[in-house]
This record gives sequence, structure tokens and C-alpha cells, in this order.
Amino acid sequence: LTDDAVHETVGPLDLGGLFALMDLDRPDLKHPNWTPIIPPRLAHDDSDIFTVIRERDVLVHHPYESFQHSAQHFIAAAARDQDVLAIKLTLYRTSRDSPFITSLIRAAEAGKQVACLVELRARFDESKNVRFARQLETHGVHVAYGVVGLKTHCKCSLVVRRERGGLNTYAHVGTGNYHPHTAQLYTDLGLLTCHPQITHDALNLFNLLTGRGYATGFTHLLVAPETMRRRFIGMIDREIANSRAGKPARIWAKMNALEDQRLIDKLYEASCAGVSIDLFVRGFCCLRPGVENQSENISVRSVVGRFLEHSRMFHFANGKDDPREGDWYIGSADWMARNLSGRVEAAVPVLDSAARDTLVSIFQTSQRDRTRAWRLNADGTYTKLAAQPDDPAGGPERLGTFLSLMHQAEARRVPSS
Repeated sequence: LTDDAVHETVGPLDLGGLFALMDLDRPDLKHPNWTPIIPPRLAHDDSDIFTVIRERDVLVHHPYESFQHSAQHFIAAAARDQDVLAIKLTLYRTSRDSPFITSLIRAAEAGKQVACLVELRARFDESKNVRFARQLETHGVHVAYGVVGLKTHCKCSLVVRRERGGLNTYAHVGTGNYHPHTAQLYTDLGLLTCHPQITHDALNLFNLLTGRGYATGFTHLLVAPETMRRRFIGMIDREIANSRAGKPARIWAKMNALEDQRLIDKLYEASCAGVSIDLFVRGFCCLRPGVENQSENISVRSVVGRFLEHSRMFHFANGKDDPREGDWYIGSADWMARNLSGRVEAAVPVLDSAARDTLVSIFQTSQRDRTRAWRLNADGTYTKLAAQPDDPAGGPERLGTFLSLMHQAEARRVPSS
């Protein structure tokens, strides 16, 4: 090897081996156990998940709220329900003992139409996903492998159910994988809805992925690589126009990484037009905030702590002072060229007022964090924020994002009967 191919590092090469330390019986060195709450609207033993969704959309925030009792329960209930005719699901990563695989097989064996999009190129999970695909096919599930040349990264599922008024369609669109183990470690969002335009778009998406349709007619979902970047740029352009017209103009976004040059350039343009831009980018960020005559109106922070920040959420003021108004989206895509051009991704609008209130609360909790938050400087370095003497003892400033959201969730916990 040449010298430039050799890199020195201090410490162990395989940091994954440190996971073995988690098995040590040292509770004094670990976080206190956290048991996710059951989403209050799904917490009653006699609650039917489809009835609950028909009443109003359900937004869930993992791991503060239980993945098992929301997304996982949605598919398990569909597999058992005699009135469910079809189930469709995208599978990027899941656990070796995946309850989703079990539910899909049970549904297929019960005579339901079941389709699963399995991404065979999910990094590090290739062989596992091949085994899952073969297992599903053996039990009668229609397995598809996506669009040639694109990796399928969207997190969507669809249920078609026979009801008194005819057929009704339900969808789950999320920011994280259908993986019950990582759902306890990563922060993610998911929306359960039967909104007819959203479910129609989801059906079109599955038709595209299974080779039964073309990428047309997405009115509510933002779908990459077809519409997502263009729609996001259009919403940023609208904020620019509103700012120049003297209307409220604001962009809030949370993601894992920001690298797409076209979106970065558009954010710079928005900053120069006076749009207030507040970004939480957990990983690498190619945008430089606070640069004179370029990005003075852009703030970038990263929150690092007990859970891995993994959710993607986007807000555009659309001329509204109140952040509970305007446009809100959650989805699977970071603002990276690979996601927006080389992957099938989906983001869903959050239309329910209570769900939007939740998103505002989540974002504002992170905005107040002075314990787990780092600020990106104009020179590319990060500065760890520090609580101020007059910050409230029980607020996010001192507790940080994760503990604050755990406390908020605990206050909503429904006592077990």
C-alpha cells in the first residue's frame, strides 16, 4: 500500500464491537430504561385502529410513542381483519425476527392480496433482504424489487378494506424503517391516515414500484425523483416572494444531512431575500450559515444525545405568522442529491391540526435545547450551546431535547387498566 492509503487512528478499528459493553450489568453507567407510551388514541383495549384513523389522522413520534402499538399494529391488524382485501408495504430494513414479515405471510395465507417492495441493495442488509424476498414469495406474497436504476428508500404501507360504504384505503407514511429494534433507538415520525388524496397517491406510488403504473398524478405526496426537489424548490420560491411582499416568511426543517447543491443555493437565495431559516441537520451539512451577504438569516444546529435523530420534517410559513399553519411535511428523504435524484422517496403533508401542533412542539423543543445542541458556524466548526443562568430548570434549555420529549410523553401516558 502507498502511504496515502494508510490512515492512523487512535482507539479500536471496529467501533461496532463496543456494542458488547451494552450487555454489561452496570445500570449506573446507563440511561434509565424508557418504555414508549402507547399513543393515547390507540391505548384502549377496545379501540379498532381503522376506526381511530377514520376519526382523525394519527401522528406518532418514536421512540417516545410505541412503534409496536402503531405502525406494527397497523399491519398486524390488517393481516387479521377479515374485511381487509389487500396490504402493500415497502421494506428497506427490518429485524431478523420481523413481525412485518410474519404479518404479510399470515395475510397472504388468508387469501388477501399482499405485495411487498423489497430493496435488495439496502447497504449491509443485502443478504438478509434476499432471504426475506424468497420467504415472502414462497408464501404467496407478490414481491417486487422497484424501479430499475433507483433505490427504493420510502417508508410506506397501504391497506385496502371493505367497509359499509364500499372500499376504504388506509396508509402509513413514515420517516424511519419498518424495524422494531431501531424504532427504540432512532427518533422517527409516522402518519396514519385515510385521507383520500393521500391514499390515492400512495396507491399510485405502489403501482409505480410494482410495475403496474407510471409516475404521474401525485397531488399530495412529494415523490422523488419525480416531484420532490421541484416541489421543495417551489415552496422556497414562495417564501422568497412572500418575504419580498412583506408577508411572514419562514422555513423550518429537520433532517440527517444537507448536501443537495440546488437546494442549498435556493436556501442562500431565500436568506438574501430575508426569509428566516432554521435548520436542524444531525449529520454533515454542506451549507454554511451566517456568511455575510449569503446566509445571515440561516441557523443550523445539530442535536446529539441518547437517541439518534432520524426524522425528516419540513415547514414553510406560506404567509402565516402561526407555525401551526402554513405547510408541514414528514418523509424519508434528506436533502441530498442521492435521495432526490437516485432514490424513490416519499414525503406526506400533515393536514390534521392536532398533528401539526405536535410537530410545532417537537421543533420548538429542539429550538430551546442548550444541553444537547451544537451550532454550526460560518467556518464549518461547531460550538456546543450552554444553558444560561436564567434558563428554567425544567425546560428544554437544561433538560435537552430527548429528556424533555420523554417527560412530555410521560404526561400523556394512559394508565394500564
